[in-house]
Amino acid sequence: MAQIPVTVLTGFLGAGKTTLLNRLLREANGKRYAVVVNEYGEIGIDGDLVVGAEEEVYELNNGCVCCKLRGDLVRVVSNLVRRPGGFDGILIETTGLADPAPVAQTFQLDDLLRQHTRLDSVICVADARYLPTQLSSMPEAGTQLAQADMVLLNKADLADEAMLVSAEQAVLEVNPTAELRRVVRGELPLSQLLDRGAFDISRLRLPTLGLGKPASGLSPHGYQPLYAGRHSVGVGSVSLSFDRPFESTRFLPWLQRLVTEHGADLLRAKGILAFSGQSRRFVFQAVHMTVDSGLGRPWVAGEGAESKLVFIGRHLDESTLREELTHCLEDVCEV
Repeated sequence: MAQIPVTVLTGFLGAGKTTLLNRLLREANGKRYAVVVNEYGEIGIDGDLVVGAEEEVYELNNGCVCCKLRGDLVRVVSNLVRRPGGFDGILIETTGLADPAPVAQTFQLDDLLRQHTRLDSVICVADARYLPTQLSSMPEAGTQLAQADMVLLNKADLADEAMLVSAEQAVLEVNPTAELRRVVRGELPLSQLLDRGAFDISRLRLPTLGLGKPASGLSPHGYQPLYAGRHSVGVGSVSLSFDRPFESTRFLPWLQRLVTEHGADLLRAKGILAFSGQSRRFVFQAVHMTVDSGLGRPWVAGEGAESKLVFIGRHLDESTLREELTHCLEDVCEV
C-alpha cells in the first residue's frame, strides 16, 4: 500500500505560509491534496460543505479538501486516508505561534497513520526582513525554525542584501542542517517542495558543516567541533564529528537516555554514525522524545567512516555532549 506523503508548513505570523499553500493548490497539476489548517479564515474556501459526516471537511474549488485542525489530528487524518480515491499528499499548515513538533510526532507514533502516511518534510516559511528580530524576542520563531528541514526566506524582494545575509546567518545559528532558499511569494518548483523524502532516514544527508573547524584538525579524542550556535532565546545547535567508530552497545542506550531525560528541550537531532564491526551507516533522527533509526547505505571504501551528529534545542551543553559521546566510542573504557 502506497503511503501518502505529509508536508508540514510552519512559520511565524505573517511569514507567508498561506500564500505558499494557495500556490501549491493552484499548481497541483491534477494531483489531489488534502489540506489541514488551524486558521480557517486564512485560506479562501470556494465551495460548499460536501461531506456531511465531518463538518470540518470542505471541498475546495480545485478538488482539494480543507479541514480545521482542532486538536484531533489523528481523527481528521484517519478519516482522510479512508476516503475513496485517496490523495497524492497531505499538506498541514500550523498556526503562526504553533510548535510543529507534536504534528510531526503524530505521524511517527500513531499506528494507523504510520501505516497509511509518511512524514515527508517540515518547511518553515520566514520573513527575510524580520527573522533576526523575531528570533531574539519570540521563542516560537526559534522553535519553528529548529524543526524544519527546509527554510524559505520569503519576501526576499522586500529585503536588501544585508537583511538577507543577516537572516541566513540567523538560520544557521539555530538550524545548520536545514536547506535554505531565498524566495518571493514562496516561488519554487513544486518538485523542490513536495515529496522530498526529507524525513526518510534512508535518505538522510547531513551538510558539510565547516564553520568553527579548528585548523589543527581532530583533537586526541577524535572530536571535531564543526559548529556550535546559540540564539538569545535559548534555541541553538551543536554539531559534532568523530573519526573513530562508536560501540552500538554504548551509543544506543545513551541516545535513549538523552531523549527520555531531555526530550522536552531536544527539538531535533540527526546523526550518521559508523558502528564498530558494521559496514553500513547507522542513521537516526529524533523529534523531542521520538527516535527513528536504522541502517543506511554501506560506507564506501577509502572515503573514511566519519560520524556526524547534530543536536538542535534549548539549553544544549556542547562540552557535556562531547564528553558523553566520547565514552561511547570504540576502545574507550567505561568509567
